[in-house]
Parts: sequence; structure tokens; C-alpha cells
Amino acid sequence: MKYIDTHAHLNLSAFHDDVEAVAARCIAEEVGVINIGTKLSTSMRAVELALRYDHMYAIVGLHPIQTVPGTHDEDEIGEGGQPFVSRGEVFDYAAFRTLAQSPKIVGVGECGFDYWHCPKETYEIQETAFLEQIKLANELGLPLMIHTRGPKPGEESPTGRSVYGDVYELLKTHAKVPFNVHFYAGTLEEAKRFFEIGGTISFTGVVTFAKAYEDIIKAVPLDKIHAETDCPYVAPVPYRGQRCEPWMVKEVYKKIAAIRGEEEEVVLQCLLSNTKNLYGIK
Repeated sequence: MKYIDTHAHLNLSAFHDDVEAVAARCIAEEVGVINIGTKLSTSMRAVELALRYDHMYAIVGLHPIQTVPGTHDEDEIGEGGQPFVSRGEVFDYAAFRTLAQSPKIVGVGECGFDYWHCPKETYEIQETAFLEQIKLANELGLPLMIHTRGPKPGEESPTGRSVYGDVYELLKTHAKVPFNVHFYAGTLEEAKRFFEIGGTISFTGVVTFAKAYEDIIKAVPLDKIHAETDCPYVAPVPYRGQRCEPWMVKEVYKKIAAIRGEEEEVVLQCLLSNTKNLYGIK
């Protein structure tokens, strides 16, 4: 594989009917895929796909949104193409520990905090699930995949800190393994704090159409970043408006190189090395 999409969701219902065709397109485009679990069932599906396809890997865990019952979002895709609605799953340590024994598991998560979808009073529920996944990652020596989303405009976080500040405090105190903060939208200063404690950050197709990310992409060390799609969401230019697929990550690699003013092949090789080193992919 010449490219790797470090954060994909071919394990979600958006790809239920044609995952084989999407997998074939990824192979044709020389794109490897790391599928990320959002709850136990989608984590099991990620492992199933990883075992089926040589170019796929899996990360298993419980998304913070899934810890809160009744959380929904019209933009999220649920079963049967209906809007996503969570059921309030409790992190099953034993079940996830067993699942993580698969030889193609490369991490734990995605875990963290989500203040956009979840009300303030759910902070402790999210924190409990997050800490359990940090514990599992520490036990198994696997890196963490981190989710971060701050509150809506005009609202405050449960702690008064940014979501990145809250994630940082727990990782600094409890994590003994490296981690990736996916779909990064924080400040340069916050990114540097993550780097200091063994973290990396990743960027999606949003960078191909939003200039807000350009300054930080230029400023951060190249060996601290990754490219991802977070598919089926945020398809990059020139595929805006379509369902995003992992092979589209090639446009993210290209855009990162263009923003930094560096040779595309140099950026590609460095980002591939970053991914292989973090997740132990050979």
C-alpha cells in the first residue's frame, strides 16, 4: 500500500451494502485502511474487515457519544440510513480486551470527550469510559485513538477548559502509551502540549477546502502528523458532496504537501513512516 487512511469507518452502516466494492477501490488506489470502532458491535465489524482484507487494520473502542443514551445527530448515519441515535453503552473491559487480541488490532479507541453532542452532566460518564480505555491501552501496549469535539458556540464545557485541555489532563496523568488526536482542530500551543507527552495529530479532507488549518499544518513538525478521511464524512475536494471513501485520503496527503510547500513524495513517505511507527504496521 502506497497510502494509509489512518481513520476510517468502513465498519459503519453507510458501507453496509457495498463494502466489497469500496475495498476493491482502495486496493486499486494502493490505499491501506485503519477502521475505527465506535462501540462493541462496530469494533467487532472493524476486526472482521481487518481479518478479511490484507490492506485493512482495526482499532477497537467506545466513542464518547455512544456512552450517552439518546444522543442523536441528523448528520450522523445510523442503521438503515436513518439518523444516528446512541443507546448509552457501558465500556465492557473484558469484551474489548478479548477483541483486542486479534493480530490486526493496532490501537484502542476512539475515545475522549464530546461536548457538542452530549450535555454537561454526562462528563463523568464520558470520563469513566475514557479512563477505562486508557487502562486497556496501557495493559496491552497499544496506542490510543482520541476523539475531541468542543461545545457548540455560546456554550461552555463542563470543566471550563477546552476539550483539548480536558483530554490532555487525562492523558498526561494516566496514559503510558502514545496516542493520536484525530480530526485535529485545536491550537498550535495545544498541539505542542500533546507532542510533549507522546501524541500526534491528524487532518481530514476538511483541509482541502478550509483555510483555517493551514497555519498549523505549516508550523507543526512533519513527523507528528497523519492523514485521514473519517469516512463516510467530509469528502475532500474534488469529491465534495459525495460519500467519502478511504482512497480519497490521497487528496489529503497532496494538500498537506501543498500547504507546507514541500515535495509530495517526501511528505508521503514521512507520513507513512509516522503511521507505521505509531501503529506497528509493517
